Amino acid sequence: MSLRLYNTLSRSLLPFAPIEPGHVRMYVCGMTVYDLCHLGHARSMVAFDVVQRWLKASGYKVTYVRNITDIDDKIIKRALENGETIRHLTDRMIDALHQDADALGIERPQHEPRATDYVPQMLSMIGTLESKGLAYRAGNGDVNYAVRKFPGYGKLSGKSLDELNAGERVALNTEEGGKHDPLDFVLWKSAKPAEPEDCKWDSAFGSGRPGWHIECSAMSCELLGQTFDIHGGGADLQFPHHENEIAQSQGALGEGTFARYWMHNGFINVDNEKMSKSLGNFFTIRDVLKAFDAETVRFFVVRSHYRSPLNYSDVHLQDAKGALRRLYTALQTVEPVQVMIDWVNPYAARFKAAMDEDFGTPEAVAVLFELASEVNRSRSPELAGLLKVLGGVLGLLQSDPTTYLQSGAGLDEVAIQAQIQARADAKAAKNFAEADRIRKDLLSQGILLKDSPTGTTWEAKA
Repeated sequence: MSLRLYNTLSRSLLPFAPIEPGHVRMYVCGMTVYDLCHLGHARSMVAFDVVQRWLKASGYKVTYVRNITDIDDKIIKRALENGETIRHLTDRMIDALHQDADALGIERPQHEPRATDYVPQMLSMIGTLESKGLAYRAGNGDVNYAVRKFPGYGKLSGKSLDELNAGERVALNTEEGGKHDPLDFVLWKSAKPAEPEDCKWDSAFGSGRPGWHIECSAMSCELLGQTFDIHGGGADLQFPHHENEIAQSQGALGEGTFARYWMHNGFINVDNEKMSKSLGNFFTIRDVLKAFDAETVRFFVVRSHYRSPLNYSDVHLQDAKGALRRLYTALQTVEPVQVMIDWVNPYAARFKAAMDEDFGTPEAVAVLFELASEVNRSRSPELAGLLKVLGGVLGLLQSDPTTYLQSGAGLDEVAIQAQIQARADAKAAKNFAEADRIRKDLLSQGILLKDSPTGTTWEAKA
């Protein structure tokens, strides 16, 4: 069975075949770096990390690009509020982004372009659009894209021009000197006198800065070619951002260029409501990592299908934590040996079939639990090795099992071992009440003792 993926553009599952055999070129919209990354960013980063991991596990070479928007109205506003330069703010936020992504086990893309490094390429594309009559200079100094002059506009969202409403970043402004149509969007924003100098570039269109949409078209084409395989991002980017990318890219480069497959991950909800600062249910990655370990957060994301809405709550995270610990317990019980994946193996074959059907991680995770059960029954080091290596394809189960199961304990190792020895001494003296008291006392501090014929071990309570 070959890989099939859901193409948002065709609204159907399609067999995947890269333009260049054996080589996948993928572009994913990244973060606007004016603040710390939130759960929605985590969802997208983990989803496409799994995509590129599975492509590599399937034998493909992958060139993965995830951009950074480092010039934007929100960035300018935040830098002015903080009394720092734009570069200082964006450098700080990019460092924080990398710390959060690294914690979640997200592999770095091969390319992570900053928008400010590709302004010449953006200006070149804007010039091409103007020469083709698809862009116009407005009276206020902006350069706008004339949406109604592009016949295919709306094909990604599946709506006609009359059905579409302008998105949040498309100003509904048709007064004299502004846009000709509410759906038109800004390619080049004219500089304002009050704006800081570090957000202005000289150009044939006057001093200013690029609009939000143009950066992804310019950077993806520069790094991956005019036509590439996969373009990804959150479902909230489908319109207007990705619709506008198609319009300006194909408007400049011709029909049939740009991305062949479009992938969109689902929204994050918090207790069944959309995550929003205005609702007070907004969580940064760092907020969540204060309460849950990073691998639990990753597992929570991975065990849901990337296109499905993901409902965040402490209850769901706690459940994910307990489930992940069951997998690690199997690896602790039976020490895995290093194995190569034999895709003919029934467990590996089912795992592959799940991942080949639009990156079906829920079914793939279910195979991991079946395999863990068999490891517990058969005590097979080879199957334990297979469990670990298949988990690794999803970015899971690579920690030392005992270290993972003991993480988060309220006491240090020396104190715990002293209590274990005191309990053993009490049992040897037939003082079972004291032994039981020690066990209960440790449990109240989050330490779970596990007795076996070979002795007593411990782990942090889930």
